Amino acid sequence: MNNASLIRLLALAAIWGASFLFLRIGAPVLGPAVLIEGRLILAGMFLLAVAQVLRKRLELRQHWRHYLLLGLLNSALPFLLFAYAARILSASLLSILNATSPIWGAAIMAIWSGSGLKAREVSGLALGIAGVALLVGFDAATLQPGAGPAIAAALGAAACYGIASVYAKSAKTVEPFANAHGSMWAAALLAAGALPFFPVVARPDAGVIAAVIALGVLCSGIAYLLYFRLVADLGPASALTVTFLIPVFGVLWGHLFLGESVGWHTVAGAAIVIAGTTLITGFSVARLFSRRAAVDG
Repeated sequence: MNNASLIRLLALAAIWGASFLFLRIGAPVLGPAVLIEGRLILAGMFLLAVAQVLRKRLELRQHWRHYLLLGLLNSALPFLLFAYAARILSASLLSILNATSPIWGAAIMAIWSGSGLKAREVSGLALGIAGVALLVGFDAATLQPGAGPAIAAALGAAACYGIASVYAKSAKTVEPFANAHGSMWAAALLAAGALPFFPVVARPDAGVIAAVIALGVLCSGIAYLLYFRLVADLGPASALTVTFLIPVFGVLWGHLFLGESVGWHTVAGAAIVIAGTTLITGFSVARLFSRRAAVDG
């Protein structure tokens, strides 16, 4: 991995880690539906502008069903679920629960293919469950009213990402940028159905409005461009690396900007979840760097 790719990787992890900070700022004020609808529309507008510059077409007639399904599983539903959970749970806890998405993906793929889980994957799944249990058992936020449904929503969001990854592997090949652009508009259409059920709680101030803009433009639009460049430079393994780094930044931003405490259970739970993810995915940072070094050489 060269220096430019490493910088992009860290920037992407920092941006996606910050998304939980912005969710935590916006969701208690705007409610999950308005916050996410704003995020999706802003992201779609940003990607539309990029598409005009790059002359990228969506081919809606051919791929609209694909965009709808991908938009539901990879954006609309998980975004709404995380925003629902962000009304109660800390940004730190949300970012760590998000790191279980590869575990969900591997488990769902095993069920989908009928191949079953290997011993290493079962161990990874057990570690992931143990890490979540540790977080839930000792985090003060889980003692608040409504914490149970919020935790279930966050884990459901991570499961949606796992299902989306399985679908993406089995679906017809669509150009990556078109996947992001088309699925954002599809997700905005689908998420609009939640608006009547989650009204705005209070009048937003400048900080909340800035959080919505950051979620749409920075955490969705710009982040996707960084992600696609990483995939092109390093391959799909880079996505796994980002997943491991997001909790580090999620906990850091939550502590710095929201004053969230970082207890031993936060560090231990995150480490156990990440260890479980590496086991179940078979990911190795050493192999990633050695493979890239061989290509550069």
